Amino acid sequence: MAVPASSLIPDDPSVLFTTAGMQQFKSYYTGQFNAERDIHGSLGQPIGSNMVVSIQPCVRTSDIDEVGDESHLTLFEMLGNFSFQGAYFKREAIAYAWQFMTEAMDIPPDRLAVTIFSGDKEADIPEDEESRKIWLELGIQKDRIFACGREDNFWGPTGKEGPCGPTVEIHYDLDPDKKGQPNDDSGRFLEVWNVVFNEYYMDPEGVLAPLTAKGVDTGMGLERLALVLFGTPDVFGTPLFDQQVLWMLDYSTKAPKESRGAIRHQGVGHALQAAEAAGHERFARSVRIIADHMRGAAMLASAGVRPSNTERGYILRRIIRRAALHAHLLELPEEWPEALLDRVLAVYAEAYASLLVPREEILAVLNDEIAKFDQTRARGLREFEKLATAHAESATAFTGQEMFRLFETYGFPLELSQELAAGREVEVDMADLARVREAHRDKSRAGQERKFGGHGLILNTGELKAANEEEVKKVTREHTATHMLQAALRQVLGGSVQQAGSDITAERLRFDFTFERKITEKELKKVEDLVNQKIGEDLPMERHEMSFSEAKTQGALAFARGAYPETVSVYSIPGFSREVCGGPHVTHTGEVGTFRILKEQSVAQGIRRIRAVVEP
Repeated sequence: MAVPASSLIPDDPSVLFTTAGMQQFKSYYTGQFNAERDIHGSLGQPIGSNMVVSIQPCVRTSDIDEVGDESHLTLFEMLGNFSFQGAYFKREAIAYAWQFMTEAMDIPPDRLAVTIFSGDKEADIPEDEESRKIWLELGIQKDRIFACGREDNFWGPTGKEGPCGPTVEIHYDLDPDKKGQPNDDSGRFLEVWNVVFNEYYMDPEGVLAPLTAKGVDTGMGLERLALVLFGTPDVFGTPLFDQQVLWMLDYSTKAPKESRGAIRHQGVGHALQAAEAAGHERFARSVRIIADHMRGAAMLASAGVRPSNTERGYILRRIIRRAALHAHLLELPEEWPEALLDRVLAVYAEAYASLLVPREEILAVLNDEIAKFDQTRARGLREFEKLATAHAESATAFTGQEMFRLFETYGFPLELSQELAAGREVEVDMADLARVREAHRDKSRAGQERKFGGHGLILNTGELKAANEEEVKKVTREHTATHMLQAALRQVLGGSVQQAGSDITAERLRFDFTFERKITEKELKKVEDLVNQKIGEDLPMERHEMSFSEAKTQGALAFARGAYPETVSVYSIPGFSREVCGGPHVTHTGEVGTFRILKEQSVAQGIRRIRAVVEP
């Protein structure tokens, strides 16, 4: 059963972005939720299966500085198939993967190699001989099976804890005439598919415990698969990126003639390699950075992220500004953001229609941030020139701290400062820069741990988050308002509305629900007015305990994904709302205050999101 992609903004507070296709399914591997009952398809119905597939946009930020080479990406699409609660395991998963690669994709078997987990004595995990045996039975030659350690063939968890386990990987042989093997630095093999066997649960201290029911989680990068199928030297030559690349080659005053010749004779896919071969490595790197970052920025802006100096907003600000710097280096015309955004949307607007906000909204985010950065960039260049002149006169090198200050103060990526220094024939103290960068990474990692490690909430039910008694009162009002919002949505839009997620903080409430189209302004106003009408009537919030089956018989809504206890609490607002719930509530609706909807948007296919506040 195919399920919709989840938002790039995860419910998991331990990570900034959705980093893997399995992230939305973490709780199904542990048995906390039941996939057959609790996962819903694109029309909102339970899928009725413990086996699903998805295509999930993901963002990984650890290698942003590396983007610009032939393999690193900020945003990528993950193709995945998943098995929960033992629906299938190693033998079936490996056979499915092999069949897909060699039959569905028609990739020659002799161009593939596989890796298995070599084991970890310290963690008491044996070598994965079962997978080796299965591969041999499928016809893989013995010398095409490689055993690799935990760094390469043990995956997870996402975040600080969760399901994890040994993996098998499928690698494509890019150059059979070259020496090398999977997971080395020879460049001969490209990892295409990772099949994870979730057998363990890792706690925050890194201790592994066996899962009661085993599961399968696979991930194959669409971009890498496209590289293999289209036979391009890197992903930037595939149809996912080639129109962006072609536009930059057409309009950059720095575009080398060798790229134009490659396009005529070999196609767009070879244009950047031709530039590099002719000594224009910096040009090719800038093109790749811009193409990657424009795609990532468009998707993040669509997910509701806005540039800022913290967390997700900082990542978006960083990639927009990095793209702008390299656009400046390539001397692209002023309209480059709009031209490249249109080429991104031409690829993704149909596939992710429900994830993408209107083009004008994305473009406004990009243009606003680029305009702000243009002023900073000019000041940064002046500062760089002063430093470069001083170092040239004294025959000294840029220090790591100077380089890093250009990054922190003016947003200059470190590699750009290095490129500018090279252009002025001024050296950079690379050892000092490495020390400064490592110190910054340590500081950032410590900050992330403080930010996302359990932060002493006195109320944290997973749905409600409060830090003190005053905030408890606020989220209690918002929690009741969320019930009222759901009732109002069902009354205005119909019974197809079902809760698909909720998150409540002291600042706002967020409610996700199933619905297939954009809600009109008139409908939103009607929902908001209905909630405020019921608040104004100061109706009692009644609580009754009963069996779950009795609650369902009485028509109580029960959309939480986990299993319910034998006896449940049912909260009712007479004539308006009735729902199974274990959270805190006000005693009368008048305590909620004024309800105001801030925003309504799509977050996945068939899933809408409302953000709202309650005010005294």
